[in-house]
Amino acid sequence: MESNPRRCPADERKKVTVEAVVELAAEQNPSEITTAAIAKRMNLTQGALFRHFPSKDAIWQAVMDWVAERLLGRIDKAIQSASSPLAALEAIFMTHIDFVTLHPGVPRMIFGELQRAGDTVTKKMVRTLIGRYGDKVGQLIEQGKAQGELAPEVDATAATTLFIGMIQGLVMQSLLADDIYRMRLDAPGVFAIYRIGVGKKQ
Repeated sequence: MESNPRRCPADERKKVTVEAVVELAAEQNPSEITTAAIAKRMNLTQGALFRHFPSKDAIWQAVMDWVAERLLGRIDKAIQSASSPLAALEAIFMTHIDFVTLHPGVPRMIFGELQRAGDTVTKKMVRTLIGRYGDKVGQLIEQGKAQGELAPEVDATAATTLFIGMIQGLVMQSLLADDIYRMRLDAPGVFAIYRIGVGKKQ
């Protein structure tokens, strides 16, 4: 974080706070991150932190907003630069893997949040993110079928679920192996199998 948080305007302070939380989540159990630890990472007092966020949950919600904005923004750029629906699907897949590799604290926070009892606001935000993400993937699958690039019998809903599940599986295995870069090595081979499954049969 290059900005001096003591001199940041409000919007920049919030952005720096989110980045501090994502960094901390990559280093320790996200459930153990305290507002004191966040303030310390930013060289602030807790009082200064709470002038921008009324609670820890509000900070977590800001993190999810940040994740949705950054991830979906990257995905949109990947789609726009692709030459076909199938190429766009592969670009999304690898873009998502790269995003997680750059921000390993993000999946740790999401997996941790999903273990909390009850339907929290953050869980709802994650569901919304996955829904928007899935819509983009599903639309590309339907476009691929319409253009004859994907097999016409492919179930778009199931193919979307599998697409998201592949990424989640790669993330989980990398976290278990304590090697976040393992995803980049495994991802091309995993997508190659997916391509065979949804591709138009000769």
